[in-house]
Amino acid sequence: MSRLVVVSNRVAVPGESRAGGLAVGLEAALRTRGGLWFGWSGKVRGDSGRLHEQDEGDVRYVTMDLDQADHDAYYNGFANRTLWPLLHSRLDLVDYARETRAGYRRVNALFADKLAPLLRDSDVLWIHDYHLIPLAALLRERGVGCRIGFFLHVPMPSADLVSALPEHGRLFGTLYAYDLVGFQTVRDADRFRTYARIFGGATIESDGTVALPGGGQVAVGAFPIGIDAARIAEQSAAAVAKPAVRALRESLSGRQLAIGVDRLDYSKGMPERFRAFGRYLERHPAERGRMTFLQIAPVSRGDVAEYQHLRDQLEGIAGHINGTHAEPDWTPLRYVNRNFAHATLTGFYRMASVGLVTPLRDGMNLVAKEYVAAQDPEDPGALVLSMLAGAAAELDAALLVNPYDLDGVADAIARAASMSLSERRERWESMMRPIRDYDIHVWCRRFLERLGEVST
Repeated sequence: MSRLVVVSNRVAVPGESRAGGLAVGLEAALRTRGGLWFGWSGKVRGDSGRLHEQDEGDVRYVTMDLDQADHDAYYNGFANRTLWPLLHSRLDLVDYARETRAGYRRVNALFADKLAPLLRDSDVLWIHDYHLIPLAALLRERGVGCRIGFFLHVPMPSADLVSALPEHGRLFGTLYAYDLVGFQTVRDADRFRTYARIFGGATIESDGTVALPGGGQVAVGAFPIGIDAARIAEQSAAAVAKPAVRALRESLSGRQLAIGVDRLDYSKGMPERFRAFGRYLERHPAERGRMTFLQIAPVSRGDVAEYQHLRDQLEGIAGHINGTHAEPDWTPLRYVNRNFAHATLTGFYRMASVGLVTPLRDGMNLVAKEYVAAQDPEDPGALVLSMLAGAAAELDAALLVNPYDLDGVADAIARAASMSLSERRERWESMMRPIRDYDIHVWCRRFLERLGEVST
């Protein structure tokens, strides 16, 4: 079996927190095949390019430092202030600075310089996400001949939105250097094919392969990412005894709990969700005092102005809702900017009778799947899910909503809160089938099997 090499912006180095579902799946695949995981160390220090190595079993972890200038241009700059809003269809937030674009190319070239000597032509190389789009093309320039696959974890926007980026062809055209490009949904894969046809002069073959004018071809597929469903179900059942979970239950005084858990990001639709919850309280006065909404939103990228503005905005909306609707013994909206251990979160999910997952745009959204997997099969909660999240394609038994339609979301909250046990069970069982059958391990295996089948 070929050695597997994984490349991602961050690496789940042994000894560090490894709660993320992606890390669980990738580490399992690496242990099975033996391999290498390469990426940024997460450290901003010294000179860019310094490598750190450690081994655990048959897996080698190699990480690379970045200096402040490279980190600011590559990560804070082009990746998160240009590509992130572009890929989430927010052209109004895209930073078009040429300097960060050059820094992104420079750091990707440094990744290629440091990684190429570690590779063998017999390897299978799997590169992850928007931070590293051009890496395969740069490795090919350095003589790397192994199979290379790429997976985009975030949405692929339409071709006309992509074309708003200056020199978009120079960046997105590097995707043609991969043997396989994977997306979260069929719609995302189709959008890439359309881009390749319009701006790359490609033709699309009957199996969806992108055939390029020069004779090259790129396999394209949809591989919706899963979670470790069995582990989350076990975690959530055990978590009900945790002090934090017990304390939350006692604080509700018998009221229903609605929960939202999101990184603090404008793509997650939290201002709209808060307003929709306020609209629920207005449109359904008979429900007043029966439900508490807990929104957990750990701060991310706190030094970026757009995120500081979002935090201020959410605090203002939450204060207005509570000031308008609260009673001496009831605060309708609890807004918390801190992290909780993943096991504790699964206990919160299990306790919540309503899960609110309403991003304005999301590649997949694993919180939706984790909420479902964490439920008590005998008395599951109801999921209110944005139709603009990739998860909606699989979890069509959720209450699907347009996150911009505040009245629609408000009414869905009311429906979820009053849904009968039989309907909740039926919907939960329907959602659990794809979550259980297509978990993170199956996702890894299917992508790698497809990459192994691609003609090179």
